Amino acid sequence: MSLHDPGTLQSFDGMQTRSGMIAIAGRPNAGKSTLINGIVGEKVAIVSNKPQTTRREVRGVLTRRDAQLVLVDLPGSQRPRDAMTERMQKGVVRAVADCDGALFVLNGEQKSGGGDRYLADLIKQAGVPVVTAVNKIDLLSKERTAQALLDAAEFAPGEIYPVSARTGEGVPELIEALIEMLPPGPFLFPADEATDQPLEIRVAELIREQALSRTRDELPHAIEVRVDEIERVEPADDSGTITYVHANLWVETESQKGIVIGKGGRMIKAIGAAARPGLEELLDSHVHLELRASVRKGWRRDDGLLDRLGIG
Repeated sequence: MSLHDPGTLQSFDGMQTRSGMIAIAGRPNAGKSTLINGIVGEKVAIVSNKPQTTRREVRGVLTRRDAQLVLVDLPGSQRPRDAMTERMQKGVVRAVADCDGALFVLNGEQKSGGGDRYLADLIKQAGVPVVTAVNKIDLLSKERTAQALLDAAEFAPGEIYPVSARTGEGVPELIEALIEMLPPGPFLFPADEATDQPLEIRVAELIREQALSRTRDELPHAIEVRVDEIERVEPADDSGTITYVHANLWVETESQKGIVIGKGGRMIKAIGAAARPGLEELLDSHVHLELRASVRKGWRRDDGLLDRLGIG
């Protein structure tokens, strides 16, 4: 029996439920990760002003009494530069077709170009219900917002919603539109689960987020974080749980390693210090974070390694 077989409907007080997956697609820096965090109400996707921050499908789950909305945050689509970004692009196309619907996100601050139109055509070809969100309206005047909506109407699929992922403006209306696209069915995830990402991946991504914010040029794309160990310890003196996290920052060259470590270890210490508050919130304990940097030449071209990392 399928997940969406009406015979298996979950209900609350006799209420039938809807559930399903909505793919979120858009160009890099459209604000998809901020939007998914805002809808879910918890940080499940890292945020950065660097293009191509999202490397894996990130599922965020919004559960309410009548529906469970599973948002699949896809990597930002752009022309592939290497084996890693080529895999990511192919993954976007597959994921949209496999979902119950799609949300196309446009950056209202930027004039839409060929990349947006190309992605819009891909989404249309997937044959699933779709709506479009014009994001970042909090940064626009009323006149510019109106023009952004008119521009989007020329090519964007489905109904168009002006939103601000940062402030939440327009997001409730967008949520209702997304839930309307869901088929009747039982919940796919436990009601208290906000994401299906393994803990190690969530920890690694919070560390990578801080590394991204402190590096520039090509280096952000060359950084990957691998968590080697997470150990929770309950001290005998009842002073509170301590979680020990051991993680490795991978780069591709010795010069990049030098940048990540920094003079006297200042950079890697700064990355760790900035990541610690987010880790403590996620792990609900004090965190002792041990970071080291290693050279892993050509890791972005290693298909086997990319498979193990869950990229693409």
